[in-house]
Amino acid sequence: MHIYLYLYRVVLLTGLLLGCSQAKSQSSHNGEDGYRTWLRYELVDDQQLLHSYKNQIQQVQVTTGTPTMQVVEAELFRGLTGLFGTTVENSPKLNSNGTLLLGTPENSPLIASLDFNKKLEQLGTEGFLIEEKKLQGHQCIVITANTDLGVLYGTFHFLRLLQTHQNINDLEIVSAPQCKLRLANHWDNLDRSVERGYAGRSLWEWSTLPEYAHPRYTDFARISASIGINGVAINNVNADARFITSQFLTKIETLANIFRPYGVKVYLAINYSSPVTLGGLKTADPLNSEVIDWWEKKTAEIYSRIPDFGGFLVKADSEGQPGPKTYGRNHAEGANMLAEIIKPFGGIVIWRAFVYGERQADRVREAYDEFVPLDGKFADNVVLQIKNGPLDFMPREPFSPLFGALPHTNTMIEFQVTQEYLGNANHLLYKGHMFKETLDADTYAKGKGTTVAKVLSGEVYDYPISGMTAVVNPGTDRNWTRHPFVQSSWYAFGRLAWDYQLDAEQLADEWIQQTFSNNETVVKTIKKIMLQSDEAAVKFREPLGLTHIGTSSHYGPAPWSNRSKRFHQADDYGIGFNRTKNGSQAVEQYFSPLNEIYNDIDRVPEKYLLWFHHVSWSHQMKSGRTLWEELVHKYYNGVETVRQMQQEWNLLEGQIDEQRFLHVKALLKIQEKDAVIWRNSCVLYFQTFSQKPIPAGLEKPEFDLNYYKQLEHRIYISE
Repeated sequence: MHIYLYLYRVVLLTGLLLGCSQAKSQSSHNGEDGYRTWLRYELVDDQQLLHSYKNQIQQVQVTTGTPTMQVVEAELFRGLTGLFGTTVENSPKLNSNGTLLLGTPENSPLIASLDFNKKLEQLGTEGFLIEEKKLQGHQCIVITANTDLGVLYGTFHFLRLLQTHQNINDLEIVSAPQCKLRLANHWDNLDRSVERGYAGRSLWEWSTLPEYAHPRYTDFARISASIGINGVAINNVNADARFITSQFLTKIETLANIFRPYGVKVYLAINYSSPVTLGGLKTADPLNSEVIDWWEKKTAEIYSRIPDFGGFLVKADSEGQPGPKTYGRNHAEGANMLAEIIKPFGGIVIWRAFVYGERQADRVREAYDEFVPLDGKFADNVVLQIKNGPLDFMPREPFSPLFGALPHTNTMIEFQVTQEYLGNANHLLYKGHMFKETLDADTYAKGKGTTVAKVLSGEVYDYPISGMTAVVNPGTDRNWTRHPFVQSSWYAFGRLAWDYQLDAEQLADEWIQQTFSNNETVVKTIKKIMLQSDEAAVKFREPLGLTHIGTSSHYGPAPWSNRSKRFHQADDYGIGFNRTKNGSQAVEQYFSPLNEIYNDIDRVPEKYLLWFHHVSWSHQMKSGRTLWEELVHKYYNGVETVRQMQQEWNLLEGQIDEQRFLHVKALLKIQEKDAVIWRNSCVLYFQTFSQKPIPAGLEKPEFDLNYYKQLEHRIYISE
């Protein structure tokens, strides 16, 4: 065992340090390519601060008795070597001031002697403590936790402090995750295509696994752990049954082995009809004894290969996917069968609440109407995964009314990092504010202050399982996400899943400082662009709560399509979907006073106006304009904001690396062009109903409506 750990340590350190050297070499010759994400560990360029850091960290003492602690050592030395420009010794003895001491009370006698018991009691299995202490007459910085994984999270946090040039004097940081589940969903397919993925092919090279494990797998685990993500569903929720065959489980076992030291569990999306597809049974009825027996054997096989397997992710009875309703069973019966089988292994079932089957005129009602009657009927190791809004990751939606409406059913939220409806990988967008808008929304489930975030953390109801997930979909593009700024949303999601109280602006600062520069002008300029990007994206697409699906690729505008008409409901009178008590009554799915506020055209926030109301073109808005005038101004303002973003970005020439500067500059040109197309398409189309002129002073569309309709068939082909 000791020989294995020694070899593991040597291979890990060599590989990580070699990778660091190669990344720096590539950076110096070809510019910064974005591969290192926010883990760049660039040399501290403030000489006074660098001198201070080196005095405070003259040596390191870290135990390396487990694979996770070896990861801690490797990451720490990778980070310190890059930040300091010199190596730091791992000393077996505490012989000077400026020692960085890492470990748990169990694996470090020195840390055990410090009596951190009371503080550690509140940290659970993943939290960490960073504190400056005097030990044997020497000043030390201690990173400790109840588990090795907690120490790893603390290590990444400490390196983040150094990367963002924070003061590390008198540190006393106690941090534990507010959500138990902090997952990434990947919509990857067996052919290595990625549904709603825009950054190349799937990361998972099935043809070479298990014999060859690409170094990217380890780096993916590092990136995930650095922001606290503790699980990944590696395949598409529109699942191919073959993912759970022995052939592919052998390959997935290799991934799980790589992820394990980083605390990242593997989850698998399953096809509910697998007993039929793979087992040759005539039914997948969850109450059929042969079906149950088939799942028992398959689950046992999975755990024999992957003992810490996280569990199953299920999309059932939605968008053509099979499910228990095919056999006259409800969602609870379908989920509970799997839950009972997987429970002895410590696994869970994540059951997606994204269900619709054109059963109602108003699709946004369906998830609530489907699942609220089943509250309390799901097993305690089932968690419902609910999209942030009641429709489908639209540019802006109110939060799903399911949050807070399920006091007896475990709940987690599903966000989207990949930009399905928001420009794919061509548009600059930071989703930090979008995530916070949902998390900070008050459900009023137990009165004022019952926010969505508090529901997800288990503070409102005593959920044994809850959390957050995001559809991330990184790919084989060198920088993982194609557009460099998609990384910012990935980063923000992970940090918010750990601590929902973090501020979106603070997270923007952190990401810029680690990803680009600590230069004050650079940070200020990029931050300004990021913080206006989300509102710009909404305004030139779907302002004032308007909803329409767009082209089939979800990239370009198509308000004239039948499926878009269903949602925007534009006619000669006005525009918007009537979800009031006189309409689809979707407002009644929210707790009081929200239902009254959303029902009242004079009280509903204007950003949700057309989501809940069908409004006259002549309706007077708070600005004093008519609805038509306000709608048009929003579209134009969105375009102008993108143009301002271009101007701001151009100021960065020579202040950041040329490679990423030119890349984003080119993408902003595409974004401005696309924004104009969105604006003109929508304004001209809705003008056919309003019969009102474009307000004076605004530039007129270059082409007529027919031109923009034809564009739908010539561009916006999803890759």
